[in-house]
Amino acid sequence: MDIVLDNLDLMGRALGYTLLFFVIAAVLSLTLGTVLAAMRVGPVSVLRRAAAAYVTLVRNTPLLVVLLFFRVAGPKVGLNFSFVDLQLGQWRINNIFAALVVGLSIYTAAFVCEALRSGINAVPLGQAEAARAIGLPFGGVMTQVVLPQAIRASVPPMASVQIALLKNTTVCGALGVVELFARMRSFTNNDPTQRVGIFIAFAALFVVLVLIVSFVANRLERRWRIA
Repeated sequence: MDIVLDNLDLMGRALGYTLLFFVIAAVLSLTLGTVLAAMRVGPVSVLRRAAAAYVTLVRNTPLLVVLLFFRVAGPKVGLNFSFVDLQLGQWRINNIFAALVVGLSIYTAAFVCEALRSGINAVPLGQAEAARAIGLPFGGVMTQVVLPQAIRASVPPMASVQIALLKNTTVCGALGVVELFARMRSFTNNDPTQRVGIFIAFAALFVVLVLIVSFVANRLERRWRIA
């Protein structure tokens, strides 16, 4: 474990990349997943089928395949993120980072959609019918009546999806970004004799991150609890 304590600056930089992956992908996946959930329960059959096909395809595709597509195959078919080049302190947001964030977001959005759809199904049908009876269009029914209640009901499954996203960021370490998993691998390669201590240190760090996400989800669930 000495190699970890002697390189806390490298650990901090790797942790920063992991958190950037998680926060950006979480926001994008929640946005896209909400749109997909609205499409799946909407009145337009074409949009329902398109959203269902998206969820079925993405959920049954391994994450590594999705990331490899945006990282390797994407630029060859015009999905190039070369316009992304930002420097945030010691963290560089470049085309590789952007491609992996997009892959994570698209993959996670399918699971967000299903988690949110379970919350929509928990809302009594009579409330949507009452909202339509007073003249609200579908968009108004979803944004003002259904989604606020569905989000409250879907906090537990949504927390599980975000925890899975946090752990899925480790796949990015194999594709060109030195986040926590890639840093752990470099430490074990440099000093194999401390392999057990390195594993324990990085596992403990992920446990702490997951506990933080779980704590936030529990607080939201208690605050939004419906009698």
